[in-house]
Amino acid sequence: MSEIISYHAHIYYDETTYEQASKLCDEIGKKFGVPVGHKHKQPVGPHPMWSCQITLASEAFAIVIPWLMLNRNDLTVFVHANTGDDLKDHSEHTMWMGQVQKLHLEMFKSEG
Repeated sequence: MSEIISYHAHIYYDETTYEQASKLCDEIGKKFGVPVGHKHKQPVGPHPMWSCQITLASEAFAIVIPWLMLNRNDLTVFVHANTGDDLKDHSEHTMWMGQVQKLHLEMFKSEG
């Protein structure tokens, strides 16, 4: 088994929930001092919806994820480990809060 280097939490949203998600991402960054990525207004990478990536060191996972469970306000959140194996990290080493989405994993299958 690979070692987990860090985690990503991807907050998903659309046009109608963008402001809500933006505020949530900003709050996470300020409250926990974790890196907040770009707030994409289009699907990026394997993600089927607009999203913003929150990067979590292993120590932050146990603090941020429970808070996010209670404060996501019906937004979908995709959480995955970062082990260096992109396909497994996005297909097997995952957690979902809210509605599970179908990721575009074919982009990782050609890397192998």
